[in-house]
Amino acid sequence: MAEDRRGDVTELLTQFRRGDQGAEAKLVALVYGELRQLAAAYMRRERKGHTLQPTALVHEAYVRLISLRPKSWKNRAHFFAVAALLMRQILVDHARRRLAAKRGAGGSHVSTDDPDAQRSPRMMVEPDRDEDLIAVDDALTTLANINARQSRIVELRFFAGMSTREIAEALGTSERTVEREWAAAQAWLFERLRSFT
Repeated sequence: MAEDRRGDVTELLTQFRRGDQGAEAKLVALVYGELRQLAAAYMRRERKGHTLQPTALVHEAYVRLISLRPKSWKNRAHFFAVAALLMRQILVDHARRRLAAKRGAGGSHVSTDDPDAQRSPRMMVEPDRDEDLIAVDDALTTLANINARQSRIVELRFFAGMSTREIAEALGTSERTVEREWAAAQAWLFERLRSFT
């Protein structure tokens, strides 16, 4: 059943690219639940009392997705990878606006003091802090200039919660490459984020 849905999303994306307006409505019905889960996963990592709700995040991301009028969405994995990127951008923009409104808020605070913490960006960030989200985003932007694929892998795994297989499908590479690049990116990010403490 899940494989059928994956194929259905890919087929609907193909029809939508060709200009079939009916495909968009079917696509929304098919992907809305997964987009909502993706948004909820993002929001779980956000600070308590965040003013943006998962439903609003889904709607804003979907509006941006459709406004792209993508000619190149290859498949379901690629579609959700783009959605993950847009959700990250929306949340980072929201965090930057909040910090700008505070005027003079302190610098980034990224926690690396826990000796039991795994060498993972997820374990280094206090998820309820706007500064932390911005620090991770800045680190990923720097990493993208060094190694774009590693940055993308971190984004898809950390923010979107995608599996190794889904990331490999979205990026058109092997699962082994994703695992190798994920390990290297975690080590780089650990060192980079540690410098913020």
